[in-house]
Amino acid sequence: MWFNVNWKRLSILLLPTFLRSDVMKAWIELLVSPVGDVHYWWLQYRKQNIYNLAHNSQKCYLRGALNDRFDNELRRIRIDNGNSFKRQYIYTDAEQKTKFLGTMYLYDDSDYEDTGVDFIVVVPVGLQYSIYEMKSLIDFYRLASKRYKITTE
Repeated sequence: MWFNVNWKRLSILLLPTFLRSDVMKAWIELLVSPVGDVHYWWLQYRKQNIYNLAHNSQKCYLRGALNDRFDNELRRIRIDNGNSFKRQYIYTDAEQKTKFLGTMYLYDDSDYEDTGVDFIVVVPVGLQYSIYEMKSLIDFYRLASKRYKITTE
């Protein structure tokens, strides 16, 4: 590849042959070492950018990015669809509707279909992670209109 450069070797090869003593080689390597450090940092930055571009907001890629960052060995983090429970209303006397409620369950506000979340990130109980780092990673990859919730299982 054009960007794989051995800076120490290149600097020695560009040095005239009559100046290639051990002291001069050491001096040139010392002068070129910061360029090699910057080149290494650039290679790492390039590698991270290629990784970021290879992932997107699809479920499989987001799950892969989360598992790569937080649970690389066991890969237990998964993404489920959001809950979509329908709301049940209690009618007043003025509406003249039946008052029989039947069995009612109470859900969190994020579990209903009209104001709920679009996907749920399920994290295993024993996993040590930073909630802020996980939220920032999810926010980086998710679509702007999608809402999510992080739960432990």
